[in-house]
Amino acid sequence: MKPRQKRLVFAILGVVAIAFAGWLIISALQKNLNYFYLPSEVVAGKSKKGEIVPKGQLMRIGGMVEKGSLQRKEGELAVSFVVTDETGAKVRVHYNGILPDLFKDGSGTVVKGKLQPDGIFIAEEVLAKHDDSYVPPEIKESMEAMKKIQKEPI
Repeated sequence: MKPRQKRLVFAILGVVAIAFAGWLIISALQKNLNYFYLPSEVVAGKSKKGEIVPKGQLMRIGGMVEKGSLQRKEGELAVSFVVTDETGAKVRVHYNGILPDLFKDGSGTVVKGKLQPDGIFIAEEVLAKHDDSYVPPEIKESMEAMKKIQKEPI
């Protein structure tokens, strides 16, 4: 083989190796990605993209905690609540564990777990979302103090 042909073979093999490595990386990442579904998508059984919502597989559901739906069992960590969205679709969630401090009725949440065939979502992890206007108490106090100083006449 001539040197030019050897370089061409090595270049082709390099491109094939890079393409194969890229395919391996993408397929590994897709298996580990789990986007969250809205309650309306879970109830309908399909996402907006037309994908079937998986039952019995690890996934996330995001929405708002319905007011008045939070139920705790006395002396246990077991909690039950309903996650809803703007369409009014509801998914009952059962969780056994400590809830985040920001978790309450009417707050945003993302729950990770498995959807059971009966439509109940068994959560492994519960995340609470705070609104975008959140300010830590220390900063809020210093901002209020600065406003008072600015309002005082000189």
